Amino acid sequence: MGTVANVKVSRDEKNWEVEVSAEIGADTLASYRDKALAEMQKSAKLDGFRPGHAPIERLIAVYGEEAIMRRAVEMAIQGELPELLAAEKLLVIEAPRVTTNTPVTGKPLSFTAKAPLAPHVELGHYKAIAAKHPKEETSVSDEEHAEALTHIRRERARIDKIESGTEPQKAADESRVLKLSDLPEIDDVFTTSLGYPDTAAFSDALRTNIKNEKELRAVEKRRSAILEAIVKDSKISYPTLLREYELDDMEARIKDDLTKMHVPFEKYLEQIQKTRDELRESWREAADARARVRLVLSEIARQEKIEPDQAALDKEVSHARKQYPQADPAVLRTHIAHAMRNDAVLRFLEKSEG
Repeated sequence: MGTVANVKVSRDEKNWEVEVSAEIGADTLASYRDKALAEMQKSAKLDGFRPGHAPIERLIAVYGEEAIMRRAVEMAIQGELPELLAAEKLLVIEAPRVTTNTPVTGKPLSFTAKAPLAPHVELGHYKAIAAKHPKEETSVSDEEHAEALTHIRRERARIDKIESGTEPQKAADESRVLKLSDLPEIDDVFTTSLGYPDTAAFSDALRTNIKNEKELRAVEKRRSAILEAIVKDSKISYPTLLREYELDDMEARIKDDLTKMHVPFEKYLEQIQKTRDELRESWREAADARARVRLVLSEIARQEKIEPDQAALDKEVSHARKQYPQADPAVLRTHIAHAMRNDAVLRFLEKSEG
């Protein structure tokens, strides 16, 4: 590193950014001016001279000192700033935004650089926290089973009405108010048409499906509670850049859903009476929560050395590439690997015993 003096570092704790101001010494800047001239000499095409052989004096006369110094400043920042950040132990996740004073030959160059810092996560006692959220046992009551059967009977009544010529909305309204005694029965003919040998087998399958759905909801509820508690017990700092990433992802997902329904995003905004900026602002809290969870999962995976099984990952990527042939293979693999790693972390937490 060349001569860099008067270094000042300040952190924006709220936005998790760093600002570094310093001076590059006059001698160091002069050496970068020489490098800039040498670079320009190699590529310059001036009348009367072969490429790379134009005299320095001629280059200065053609390009001007101002252009030469601008290039010297670019090279000086590119050469000195990374080493300065490393010396100050500042890990940034985006190219710094740099401003400089007007360079003057023979004088130091003052500059200021701002950049978002890498996220910092101090986890609490995540294993003990996870252990405080035991698995919830699920069962299906006779009442729940009966309600599901009634729902199926009403659906059958609605479909029967539509097939007999009733307008769909009218069929839905009429089937909704039918008495139980007027609903079609679930008999062997009906259950056989669905692929079941008889009503008893259908009834058992229905009970199993209800139980499976309840178990999935219980798992989601438990995982959400564990993550919420771990996030609350951790110290997490991250730049607004990550929140914007989450907002972009949320916006992309809703646009994808709207596209599938053939609804333009602009039309959706009209329906909810919000601008795009207002919609994103309404998501701000959720985006922050998503960013914190993502960082916590990543840090637990790092500390516990949790990675997705490579064979399973290859299989999932191969399947996904068939579904999304236009997707970038590297991006697709990264996305799937993160999802599988996060799931592995959650399964690890579910098995934690404190």
